[in-house]
Amino acid sequence: MFRFSRTFFITLAVLLLASVALAQDLKLPLVFTDHMVLQHGQKAPIWGWATPGSEVTIQFQGQTLTVTTNANGKWESALAALNISAEPAELTVGSGDQTLTVKDVLVGDVWLCSGQSNMAWAVTRSKNAKIEIANADHPLIRHFSVTKNPQMFEQEKFKAARWTVCSPKVVGGYTAVGYFFGRHLQQKLQIPIGLLSSSWGGTRIEPWTPRIGFKKVVQTKGIYNAMVLKDPASVSYKQTASGYLKSTAQWLDQSKQAVANQQPINEPVAFPEQIKPYTSHQSPAMLYNGMLAPMVPFAIKGAIWYQGEASRHDGMLYLHKTRALVEGWRDVWGIKDLPYYFVQIAPYHYGKESGHVLAKFWEAQAQIEKQIPHTGMVVVSDIGNLKDIHPKNKQDVGKRLANMALVKTYGKTGIVYHGPVFKEMKTEEDQLILTFDHVGSGLASRDGKPLTTFEIGSPESQWTPANATIEGTNKLVVSAQGVTAPCIVRFAYDKLATPNLMNKEGLPAQTFLAGEQPVWDPMFINVEESTGYELVYEKDLAKLGKKAAYEIDHSSSLLGKFDRIAYYMELTDKAGKTKWVYISMDAFTDNVKKIGIPTLASKASFQQKVKNLNVFTSEKGLATGLGIDGNIEFWPNNYAPNNGAKIPGASGKKYDFGDQKGGLLDGYGSMQIHLTAQKQTAFAINSWKTGNNADLGIGNSQTGPQPDWTFSKSGSHYPKKRLRVLVRMVK
Repeated sequence: MFRFSRTFFITLAVLLLASVALAQDLKLPLVFTDHMVLQHGQKAPIWGWATPGSEVTIQFQGQTLTVTTNANGKWESALAALNISAEPAELTVGSGDQTLTVKDVLVGDVWLCSGQSNMAWAVTRSKNAKIEIANADHPLIRHFSVTKNPQMFEQEKFKAARWTVCSPKVVGGYTAVGYFFGRHLQQKLQIPIGLLSSSWGGTRIEPWTPRIGFKKVVQTKGIYNAMVLKDPASVSYKQTASGYLKSTAQWLDQSKQAVANQQPINEPVAFPEQIKPYTSHQSPAMLYNGMLAPMVPFAIKGAIWYQGEASRHDGMLYLHKTRALVEGWRDVWGIKDLPYYFVQIAPYHYGKESGHVLAKFWEAQAQIEKQIPHTGMVVVSDIGNLKDIHPKNKQDVGKRLANMALVKTYGKTGIVYHGPVFKEMKTEEDQLILTFDHVGSGLASRDGKPLTTFEIGSPESQWTPANATIEGTNKLVVSAQGVTAPCIVRFAYDKLATPNLMNKEGLPAQTFLAGEQPVWDPMFINVEESTGYELVYEKDLAKLGKKAAYEIDHSSSLLGKFDRIAYYMELTDKAGKTKWVYISMDAFTDNVKKIGIPTLASKASFQQKVKNLNVFTSEKGLATGLGIDGNIEFWPNNYAPNNGAKIPGASGKKYDFGDQKGGLLDGYGSMQIHLTAQKQTAFAINSWKTGNNADLGIGNSQTGPQPDWTFSKSGSHYPKKRLRVLVRMVK
């Protein structure tokens, strides 16, 4: 008879517990669930989790695969290219005595649908929603919806996600652009369509981009380096963290010694900001990590993208960020030529923001399809809503994307899928001859009226509204009365532009700017807003004196009313470096004689608030923006630092943005514009009677005790200096 020791039973128990701990339930990612669509015609990766070291068997469409899990219990294999099938099938995965069956599986094409709110926008909130929902009986369209989940590192599993079969009961919650895209494809191709919907309103492009994408593009390498520095597994993180820990240990030792010696303790070492993890869903890769990575490398046909409203201030940098996104997606999915079709964001008011911010962003978007292979852009300027950043007509958006895919991805013919794109410009006397690609059966006017939103320029004249006439099928003749030798043209170059140029198939033309930039005045180049203003005065500030004798004075010949006043000052130092500031505001007087230097003779004296300041400058410390509140101190008097006007935040002891005029009427003199809430002097011209030694400055003075440049005599620092005063005429 065998006798077992107590040690034997303890060892056996430990081994049993260890085997239980190692065992895992057989699992699949949520993207492999009932009602899914698998991609046809290419390898279809499949993966999941089971007990480490166990064998997993996959069966589908006559294929049987066997794979062994790794030490962490993960397994991955790939089905060979599958055949299209609209017949519901079962995908079976087994390991040991466990079996998972995924039911109602179709095989067709799978498209990723991603972006911000215009991609997330649901069918139920789109045009004719009730009719669309009632007619949405499309069982061959399947929709996979991902829950919001920002993450610092790549995740293997979704927080929540599921596949549904398109029907009136569920379609209301589908991505509208994705649904109408998929519906058009399904109707034309007669194959199952799967839509992977992963979007988040208000998001920038960076959080959707995998880290590897930033590494691949020179212009985004800085973002990649910053991300690596936040990765605890990286060398740079470990070096920075080790340095911090060493410094902290030294501080701790010193602090203990200080306490022992009854001495004060110094502040602790600051934690290095650069290694703090991202916490915002807007930070790089945060949404890719949590909302896309768990579906990688699920086989897909391509991607559609609708995003940009939150990134519109990027300008041409958006091209490089898009390259990072696309190259990153192509890398992680392992599809070198992954199709990427996107929407040029619609025109929208965007408050007081300059109209050219959006126009320059449109230019950047247009460059994407020109510079990144296997991409394409659809234009929606004709179906937007200037008062709604979410235009309700998502049907045409989806259809245009689908037509682009039908031609560029599926090789279909006989479809005009693109609106007119500028090709070439030639000059003939006072006219510009423009030719276009993608004209379909010919250029046309959408409403039958003269073509709109064309502007031309020449060396002698800045942007002037122009007439454009269609000639033949693909040419336009553009000219403007009074503009000779035009050399540059732009089209739809404003956030509110809804141009009527299209092809006869009804697709609108892209925004563009073409030609050689004339050597225009730096003011027009620095601040495009200034091209819409009329010059009243120009003063060489090296020739200041008691009288304001302007080198240019149009005040007597300027007829009509004006609603805004602008000031442009530029100061060039002895090294030849020029700094400048431009400020426009709502008119504070209707007397054009009182908007220049406020000499006693001009009878100009203003100490008041001014509204809607638009500030542009070369100086980094000075606040810029549109619609800023300010105050002006224009007078010929002496003045004191007393805050007579009770401007919030003004000192009352220093000369700053809140002083008090008084004393001698023809005294020291102040011409200052202030940004009130920012507590800044935008520019100052004081003591002009002293000529070259006048007080001149942009932004708050950093070298003297008086922030508004009073007593600074700084004018002598600038051999070249100029002031211009402009107005915007009421048409």
